[in-house]
Amino acid sequence: MEKFRASSLSLLVLLSAAALMAEEAQEATLELPSLGKLKGSTLETRLGKKIMAFRGLRYAEAPIGQQRFQPPIPVKSWESVFDASEEGPACPQSFAANQSEDCLRLNIYTTKLPSGDNEAPKMPVIVYFHPGGFYESSAQSSIEGPQYLLDHDIVLVTVNYRLSSLGFMSTGDSLLPGNLGLKDQVEALRWLRLNIASFGGDPGSVTIAGYSAGAWSVSLHMVSPMSRGLFHRAIAASGSAIFQELLPTNQTHLAKKQAEILGCPTDTVGNMLVCLNTKTAEDFANSVGQFFEWHNNPLIQWMPVVEPEVRGVERFMPAQPIDLIRQGKFKKVPFVAGITKDEFGAKIVQMIEEAKAGNDSMFRDLNEDWERLAPINFLYERGTNLSSEISYRLKEQYLDGNNVSIDNSQGLANLYADGVIGFSVHRLVNLLAEHSDQPVYYYEFTFQGPYSHVYWNDTKKPYGVTHHDDLLYLFRASLFPEFEKDSPEMRTVERMTAIWANFAKTGEPIPLEGSGVELFANVTWEPYRLDDQRYLQIGEELSMQTRLNAERMDIWDKLFPMGPVPPTRRR
Repeated sequence: MEKFRASSLSLLVLLSAAALMAEEAQEATLELPSLGKLKGSTLETRLGKKIMAFRGLRYAEAPIGQQRFQPPIPVKSWESVFDASEEGPACPQSFAANQSEDCLRLNIYTTKLPSGDNEAPKMPVIVYFHPGGFYESSAQSSIEGPQYLLDHDIVLVTVNYRLSSLGFMSTGDSLLPGNLGLKDQVEALRWLRLNIASFGGDPGSVTIAGYSAGAWSVSLHMVSPMSRGLFHRAIAASGSAIFQELLPTNQTHLAKKQAEILGCPTDTVGNMLVCLNTKTAEDFANSVGQFFEWHNNPLIQWMPVVEPEVRGVERFMPAQPIDLIRQGKFKKVPFVAGITKDEFGAKIVQMIEEAKAGNDSMFRDLNEDWERLAPINFLYERGTNLSSEISYRLKEQYLDGNNVSIDNSQGLANLYADGVIGFSVHRLVNLLAEHSDQPVYYYEFTFQGPYSHVYWNDTKKPYGVTHHDDLLYLFRASLFPEFEKDSPEMRTVERMTAIWANFAKTGEPIPLEGSGVELFANVTWEPYRLDDQRYLQIGEELSMQTRLNAERMDIWDKLFPMGPVPPTRRR
């Protein structure tokens, strides 16, 4: 297993993993009929229930050697006992202590294993795809711990998939059609369909869920022909692949840039791939930071693509998702989507703190080069008359046409929040509300707890309710202190996990009877409709509101109108 360079975050994750290992008191064992025996370990939920944890399970063969840049191959059976008692490796990326190209692994957490003739009813399954912009993060339990969600009777699965160039490089041809990371996810779902019953899960009740890039993934599974029949409900938190731009048909520019960084020829795709296959996974991982163009922007660059038809190769994405939805060619399932109050507005924190310290270079760059930098930061087309007009209009609407400064930085924060996340989720929710016959539930997470992913350096207080902050109330993240037992934070944990668990069981996010009903007293979460656009605001209290950020969303709807619906192809 390759060990790549680590950051201080990696060291914290290592310490967190050590703490988790201390919790594991005994083994859990079972046998998968078509694969072999495995051993796991045990954890404990927040309320003291025993979790049987099976981590680092291979769902596909290692994508190494000639299998690099190829679709995943289903895992073969094994003869000895598979050790699933410890964390598996993350996929290659800039910062992670334990990583390897042999990373097509998943983690399964359950509180009830089948036992002989006295089988308990199968539990609903939540399959979670992690965030990270398609270039970082993983399914490891130090980040996505099951201790909160497993207080409910569900099975939780978290999934690794290939990242950055190894997972999303595409030249739009038969050699590199693209979407390998998403095809990894499909292979994981196929593996679960065959095997999840052995862990107490119901293969007929699978909810796919994802955050940020994971939510992009969920929205694409809803329209992908490869994902049909593999899930029954969907949750997309803080992300959507239906955004300002159409998906590209290739990302040859990123493929060539990767080749140039690693000293490979770019004259033909074939020559480029021969050379790239000689490079180590570490070479790819250590090059990720060289793709950003301005202070870790664009935040999303390794994008899913619309694939060409290639003989003998399944296409994950045959057409534009926005067109497939409007043509009715998507999986119509109960759906939950939402955003946090501030999302990527926290990008302004570094700018403000550096300016206060006498370095206003980030503000100065934006002011002197707004027309070039705005599309990079807010994710729309570049170098055209239209992009220039869009950049001008956004500056007029969010900054009153003024230069960026500390004084109007909230406008810039709103622009980051809407451009990177808010508008894409808004558009997806509205499209599904119009074209699906299943309920769509929309929320805004506004609860401000004491912990966050972004703090002001001078006060050590959270900037706001930023991207990822709601995950603190769904998954136990060992980097953060535990919440007090009777605190508003723990009540928020109870609400958020009840929403996910009840939705996985029933297709409705709020329990109508039984355990958890008291958490939602005096509120009814109504499905989103185009006429009133009602959504649930999740703060210290719950309330139904209408037309989330409506004036700001109207700006984006006008700047990025949807084109005509293409005619449906007859076969």
